[in-house]
Amino acid sequence: MVESGVERVSDGIHTQPDLSAGHAYKLTVVCAGKGTAEITFTPRKTAARKAVSCDRSVVSERFTAGKQVRIDTQGKPEASGMIAWRLNSV
Repeated sequence: MVESGVERVSDGIHTQPDLSAGHAYKLTVVCAGKGTAEITFTPRKTAARKAVSCDRSVVSERFTAGKQVRIDTQGKPEASGMIAWRLNSV
């Protein structure tokens, strides 16, 4: 495991982990509550935006890291609950 955490959906996840460029990683996210959240990566070419339903469904995204990667989640206006995430090297 590289990094993990739990946050309120309203606070979101905002992290810039120290990753090795060119290596593969897997981000796993689960949201418990109501509504939806969205995962975004910066730079955007790292991976596409992905919706996360706050119904306890697990969402995963594999990506190859560049020099710097920023991972953010933001709850939609109606979203509430908790969002947990884990970043693993593959």
